[in-house]
Amino acid sequence: MRKTLYLKFLLAYFIFGVFGFIIVATFVNSMTMEHLKYEKADALYREATLIANTYASDLYNNETSLDTVKKQLDALDAYLSANLWIINPSGRMILDSQAPVDVESETVIEGFDPTITEKSYYTIGYFFGSFTQEQLSVFAPITSDYKVRGYVVIHYPMSNIAASCNSLLNISYLMLIILFLLSMIILIFFTEMVYLPLRKITEATEQYAAGNMHYEFQIDSEDEMGYLAASLSYMASEIARSEDDQKKFVANVSHDFRSPLTSIKGYLEAMLDGTVPPELYEKYLNIVLNETERLTKLTNSLLTLNNLNTKGIMLDKSIFDINKVIRNIAASFEGTCKNKTIAIELILTGDELFVNADIGKIQQVLYNLLDNAIKFSNPDSIIKIETTEKHNKVFVSVKDKGIGIPKDNLKLIWDRFYKSDLSRGRDKKGTGLGLSITKEIIHAHGEHINVISTEGVGSEFIFSLPIEDEGDGD
Repeated sequence: MRKTLYLKFLLAYFIFGVFGFIIVATFVNSMTMEHLKYEKADALYREATLIANTYASDLYNNETSLDTVKKQLDALDAYLSANLWIINPSGRMILDSQAPVDVESETVIEGFDPTITEKSYYTIGYFFGSFTQEQLSVFAPITSDYKVRGYVVIHYPMSNIAASCNSLLNISYLMLIILFLLSMIILIFFTEMVYLPLRKITEATEQYAAGNMHYEFQIDSEDEMGYLAASLSYMASEIARSEDDQKKFVANVSHDFRSPLTSIKGYLEAMLDGTVPPELYEKYLNIVLNETERLTKLTNSLLTLNNLNTKGIMLDKSIFDINKVIRNIAASFEGTCKNKTIAIELILTGDELFVNADIGKIQQVLYNLLDNAIKFSNPDSIIKIETTEKHNKVFVSVKDKGIGIPKDNLKLIWDRFYKSDLSRGRDKKGTGLGLSITKEIIHAHGEHINVISTEGVGSEFIFSLPIEDEGDGD
């Protein structure tokens, strides 16, 4: 979310508040006023009709006196806060609640016309010039013998209705202000809990997009926003670690290729320029051949590891006897073991032990583990290869009595090109990729491989395979 978008949101929020006040001041004011006028007119008309059918009718039928009716009108005047009249159809005033009874003087409403209400029962105005302020006036006819004898007219000041309307509007304004302040609080919470964290996340993604994977940010929240930030930070750290691994990988590849190439170039140049006499050619050509074999082995390992990571491992599973495979692998190292006076002891469960796995890949795993064990074992020592059956799994152990692995380096041995400093003197031809390939193969089978090692005592690698009750041994 860009800052300009947030400013637009704030502007829209304040415009919404302004329009809210305008709507209350215009439309709500008009509707409230109309409602109050109609409600007041209806109440006054009921009162006027009641008077016309009782006191006023009795007055025209000579059943009561002017003074009695005047007292009733005065009481209603105080109760209704309105001015009550009884007038003849000609407009002559009979009784006025706000004037004393005076039969001698005559008051006539000039231009009086009962049809002024236009099919309604009330009108708003100055009532034929009788008032200086607008009045809400209602009419109720006084009938006798089916004839209209006069009218009961009730006048209510419009200023009172306007005052009531303003009171209601003040409440509306107050409610609108309260809602505006409450929404302001919500906006502040939105800013603190959503917008600002989102800005941090946006800035972090821009930094990551620019290649700065080491950019750090923190959002102290346990909700989805905090989870998103933590996930993004973790993703960046993993990408940064991957980039660092890639740089380390390139550096290691360059180093491991440069050493044999430099050696090959040096010996060949020495042979060409006569530094090395012809009688020593065979010796140095063997050295060159060994270096090329080392390069070939490194290249093949790199291709294997690359295929494992990019295409995934395509397993060709079958049921085979793991004991038989172990015996064959051990036999292939007989010459190497003889040269180093190292013995291989096989402790195998049963004559046959069938597993369901890719036989070619498992042969590569056993070769790598046994090759490492021989490489780092002390002379006149024993390497034990053991198979055990437990929980429908076959556990294969390759244990040597060699130099061991430092405790701090145990988690690093699975990394590409890892070589312990203690192994540098012994592992001249190693690529540092064997254990990485081994781990990838075992994980592709859905199994695990672990290592137990003590520096100066030896190491034990243990991996598992799914067992099969029956099978056709290879």
